[in-house]
Formats: sequence, C-alpha cells, structure tokens
Amino acid sequence: MADTETGNAIPETIEEAKEEAKGFLAQAQEAIGDAVDATVAAVKEHPIAAAGIAAGVAAAVGGAAYAATQLGGDKEPAAAKAKK
Repeated sequence: MADTETGNAIPETIEEAKEEAKGFLAQAQEAIGDAVDATVAAVKEHPIAAAGIAAGVAAAVGGAAYAATQLGGDKEPAAAKAKK
C-alpha cells in the first residue's frame, strides 16, 4: 500500500521502516555537520561578532531564567530580601 504519486511510500515491513529511519538519520547527521562547519567558519571569520552574539544570548537566557523564577506570584526580588 504505497503512495507513489506523492513519493511518500508507507513502509510495508518493519525492516523497510528501519531502513527509512536510518536514511533519515544519516541525512540529519549530514545537515547538522554542515551547520556546525558553517558556524565554525563564521566564528573564525568574525570572532568579535561571535563573542558579542554569545554574550547577548547568555544575557537573554539568564534574564529568562530569572523571570521564570519570579513568576510564582508574590515573591520578593532578591534585592528586597537582602535589605530586610
């Protein structure tokens, strides 16, 4: 029972499904490897810009983590607790 018009053949056996999964995994690994290679090349070409981007991402993640800790409602900020 294969769909030959769209190219999305439904595997008939578990072995066919395993082979398709292996092929998909190989494609994904290749794409990730290409992305890593491109990122490394870009960082080598523009190290200062890469450092700035990394610092910005770290600040954004830190800010998001801090905000997530404060979502509990009537918790006081750490600075207010220190004054008491």
